[in-house]
Amino acid sequence: MRLLLLRHAKSDWGDQQLADIDRPLNSRGKTASVTMARYIRDNRLLPNLVLCSTAQRARETLALLLPCMPQEAHIQLISDLYWKSEDGYSTLIRKHGGRAQNLMLVGHNPATEDTALDLAGTGAPEAMEDIQEKYPTAALAVIDFDIADWSELGSGTGHLERFVKPRDLESDA
Repeated sequence: MRLLLLRHAKSDWGDQQLADIDRPLNSRGKTASVTMARYIRDNRLLPNLVLCSTAQRARETLALLLPCMPQEAHIQLISDLYWKSEDGYSTLIRKHGGRAQNLMLVGHNPATEDTALDLAGTGAPEAMEDIQEKYPTAALAVIDFDIADWSELGSGTGHLERFVKPRDLESDA
């Protein structure tokens, strides 16, 4: 099974009256979302289940991914991905993931970073160090597991297959 941990793209801080949950993406975030959507499509990292935070910036990130996902994916908006993000996401993945072979989670930091570091027991040392250094907006960790159901998810049981940041893809273009 494969977990795609995507941090939402860069949000707009221009309107100080907006509640944090209501902040939209800024132009850089929109561009990064499209860049990551193409990468996900071109590398066939297509989820069949997406768990997405209810925060505006996470929903906008997901909306920009959808045109590059030719298959139908089931989408669940989960408020706990925003409200409980400081606890990490493993419990929510176990609860909502079911038997999805390719599960994408669109969430927030520090929970996205913490979840990736907690679940990845193996992987390229450079990629692990990269995550520990910084998990920037719109970055994607791809973690593979030898499990049959997400309820079996455990700390250190995954293999970090790759860690991709939008700025790395933009420099390749």
